[in-house]
Amino acid sequence: MAANASGMPDVTRPTTVVFDLGGVLIEWDPRHLYRQLFADPDQMESFLAEVTTAEWNAHQDAGRPWAEAVELLVAEHPERRELIEAFHRRWPEMLAGEIPGTVDLLADLRIAGVRLLALSNWSAEMFPVARERFDFLAWFEGIVISGEVGVNKPDRRIFEHLVEQFAIEPAAALFIDDSSANVEAAAALGFRTIQFTNARALRLELVRLGLLPHVRVGSP
Repeated sequence: MAANASGMPDVTRPTTVVFDLGGVLIEWDPRHLYRQLFADPDQMESFLAEVTTAEWNAHQDAGRPWAEAVELLVAEHPERRELIEAFHRRWPEMLAGEIPGTVDLLADLRIAGVRLLALSNWSAEMFPVARERFDFLAWFEGIVISGEVGVNKPDRRIFEHLVEQFAIEPAAALFIDDSSANVEAAAALGFRTIQFTNARALRLELVRLGLLPHVRVGSP
């Protein structure tokens, strides 16, 4: 990065900010549902780690129909049918709400006139649930959902799809995600990136990049 006359690095303000959704703006966790279905937390964790695994769920995020996914898993674990079916049937109960503070940041960026896009690993069948629940999703110029594209982050093809669909210049765009693998994939394509940890740290980075004017007193 080039330095200015003061010796400090020059920071060019991005023109587009691309947000991940789950884990950055929206809290999704199957435990919100399965705590209601298991009396023993250890048994719950074993079920989520060994039956309804992250790998199994990722196939739905990549476009596999939920009905097919459930039947495939029930065939392997017939004694767990009811618990497996709950992952699909009661999926909305896994959405806990907004991540504290980040929707406020999104609102501030919107007020500042920053171009806003989203790129998220999400089942195409389930994303309408989020659209109905979270009004702020309408603030984005566009949202790319992995289940609609048929490929998940961190595969570079979904980033290339985003770039092509919205005519993005990666060097002029900022990508925000809680996953290090996704952040690394975006950086490899030329995006500036921030790995999300909390709203306070994100606000400081957005101020540093010139996207927000200052840190407000009492801001997250």
